[in-house]
Amino acid sequence: MAKDPLADAGLHFDELNKLRVLDPEVAQKTTELKEECKEFVEKIGQFQKIVGGLIELVDELAKEAETEKMKAIGARNLLKSVAKQRESQQQQLQALIAEKKMQLERYRIEYEALSKVEAEQNEFIDQFILQK
Repeated sequence: MAKDPLADAGLHFDELNKLRVLDPEVAQKTTELKEECKEFVEKIGQFQKIVGGLIELVDELAKEAETEKMKAIGARNLLKSVAKQRESQQQQLQALIAEKKMQLERYRIEYEALSKVEAEQNEFIDQFILQK
């Protein structure tokens, strides 16, 4: 077969018999590549939208987790505070009990002393009455 002198010069005819600089196969592959690139760019755009939505969702979950964490820390601190208050109250009540026990002991000693004085006075009165 004879070589096509136009093909050697880099000129080709397409299916509509128009003169082209590119080989029809190369032109077809270029068009296919262009379409594939367009589809790829569209898919990348969809992927970015999906990833953007996922990132927003993860950010919301992170904020909710942080809020719950702060609530838990607050509850733990409140619990510690209540425990400290109870411990302080218990110490105050124990001190009050010790103070009341000391007061009771003082009253008991005073009662014994007053009972002894009363007995002595009653004995004195009895002796005074008997002497008259």
